[in-house]
Order: sequence, then structure tokens, then C-alpha cells
Amino acid sequence: MSKSNQLAKLDQSGKPYIIYKSQTGFDLYTNFSKKIVLNNKNIQSFLKKKNKKKIKNTDLYIGFFGYELLNNLIDIKLPRQKDLNFPKGIFYKPEKKIKLSNNLSYFKRDFESGSFKININKKIYTKIFNKFKKKIKSGETYQIKICTKYKTKSKVDPLDFFSRLSKTNLAPEAFMIKDKNYSIVSCSPENLITKKGWEISTKPIAGTVKKTKNLNKSKALNYFRKNIKETKEHNMIVDMERNDLSRICKIGTVRLSKQKIVEEYKDLFHYVSLIKGKLRKNVNNLDIIKAMMPGGSVIGCPKINTLNLLNNQEKENRNIYTGSFGYIKFNGDMRFNIIIRSILNFKNMSEISVASGVVVDSNANHEFNENFLKAKALIDLFK
Repeated sequence: MSKSNQLAKLDQSGKPYIIYKSQTGFDLYTNFSKKIVLNNKNIQSFLKKKNKKKIKNTDLYIGFFGYELLNNLIDIKLPRQKDLNFPKGIFYKPEKKIKLSNNLSYFKRDFESGSFKININKKIYTKIFNKFKKKIKSGETYQIKICTKYKTKSKVDPLDFFSRLSKTNLAPEAFMIKDKNYSIVSCSPENLITKKGWEISTKPIAGTVKKTKNLNKSKALNYFRKNIKETKEHNMIVDMERNDLSRICKIGTVRLSKQKIVEEYKDLFHYVSLIKGKLRKNVNNLDIIKAMMPGGSVIGCPKINTLNLLNNQEKENRNIYTGSFGYIKFNGDMRFNIIIRSILNFKNMSEISVASGVVVDSNANHEFNENFLKAKALIDLFK
């Protein structure tokens, strides 16, 4: 049986499975022997859990931490918000792993969807924007990300969506989860943690520009270099991520490996850097997660102050958005992304959350439109 037929058969069986982008294609994980639903009480014990160091390629836990869970882990409590009652985090222990190519088979199926509604219109967005601009000018934050959410009542076929997305907007941190009562489809571009042995890296993205016929990759790089707002935003996020890494790395080992390069996606270009370091010997999984999550590039800086400002402003729970998806191997190696550019489908409701950064030089109209640009590739899947 071909791998595409295996995938189709698995999808039709109703068994839960996960697909995650690899360097050569995709990794498919299934036959889960454990499913751990995380909450504020058991997350620390999960991260401190000692597993036998085996050598099988399924000796790992794969899943996600939601935004609220990561806030709680660093002692930031969220106020009461509108909530879907979606789990705060879920990890699975797979017993089967299959390597797939980048060319996922296309499974066109019927789906039902209404029109998307945005939770914050331009008028409300501008009001929040102006409020945060004052906070920036008073020194309470230097950069802050305003989240908008697009929602529609829908029944979706996540494999169909993910297959199409992989053809039109292949992203280095793309993943999908299909379980019995929910699905997540993501074309996340941003790696937050890659840990192998004592080596650790993070790849912050800060800076976005729309693709046009006249704007190629080299011209986009020139645009970012000349744009004071984009450069300022990028530098702040890079400094914050370097600081986060410095909390868990040996002194003098944290360095910029790639600085201010451009990556190309379906509708936009991103401004990207790569930071590396060597972990201190006494650092454990819990220390790493607490130092690095939630990812600063999708929050703002300074991280703690900005999280408190955001949480007191937002009326709806972010659920998976700006949480992290990835795996922790039994040998301690790990890889986690930042959950952005994602569709969460739960209780026949699909939601797409996006955010853009506000600094002192930002323009409300530009940032509001940038949010839609980031959501567009996902909204197009429903057409």
C-alpha cells in the first residue's frame, strides 16, 4: 500500500493522528498509547517526568501547550474571559511514525462553512491601538501585539485543508492534529525552540510585508533594512529572545547565527534572525519552557509587563494561539514552534487568530490590514 493510501485509510478510520513538517517532507505520528490532557495542576509534573532513554523514533511526547497554560506556568493569571472550554494542552505518546514526502495527496471533500466574523472591527482595533500607544509612550511596554480573531461556524476536513495548504503555503513549522473532537491545521513559520544535546536555538520573526508583482526577495530585504519601524521592532524582539536564552545558557555562548534575513511565503515576506546558545548543565525541560514560552515575538516586550497589559485588554481566551506545538524526546531533545497561522476547529466552530506588533512609530490602519494579510491564506481554504 502506498503512503498516500495509508494516510487516506488512517484518515477514514477515525483514529487520531498528527502530521509535522520535517526537513525532507512530513512526519506522521499515530497509534497513540497515551493521551495526556494538561492543566495548571499537572503541567509541571509532566515536564519533570523522567522517561527511559530508548532509541526508537517514537520515544517522545508530541502535542501542544495552550496560551493560558504557558502564562500560568510563569505565574501570570488571566482574568475571566470568554472561553470555548478547549483543553489547555494535550500531548500524545505515538507508537508509529511514518515519513511522508512534501507532496501530500489531495483529499477534496465537502465541508460546511458560514462567513467569517471578526471579533474586533477597525474602529475597536484603533481604540485599543491608541490605548497601547499611550502605554508605549509612558514606558510600560516598548512593543505589543494586538490579537484579532476570525470565526465561522463550520465542519471542516482537516486533511483536505492541510494538503491544500502544504501546496500553496508550505511553512517550516507546519502541523496538523486530527482527534475525535477537534482539529488544528497550521502553517506556522516560526521555530521557538530546537534543542539537540546541549545546543539550543530560536528563530524569531519580526517584520512583515505584503508580496506584490514588483516586490521580490531582495527588494523585500532592502525594504526591511530601510524601514525604521520594522527594524526597530525586529531588534527589540531579537534582544528579548537573546535575553530569554541567556537565562538558561552558559555565559558568552548566546550569539546571532543568522541576522535579519528574508523568508518568502504565499502572501508575504518575513524578516527573520537565528539565535543559538549552549545550555547550562543543571537546566531541565521545565526551565527551558519557562524561559522561552510564550514566544516573545508574538507577545511584545518586555514580556511580563506586556503579557499583563494584553491579558487585561483581551475579552476572549486565545486557546492555542501563541501557544507552542512540538515534541519532547525521551533523551531530552525537543522542538517547538509558535502556534500562529492556525485554524482551530472545536464544537463545529473554526477560529483563526492573528496579531501585529505596535511600536511607537506604528500606524493603526496598517497594522489592522496586516492582521488580515496573515489570516488570508487560511481564510482562502474555506472558499
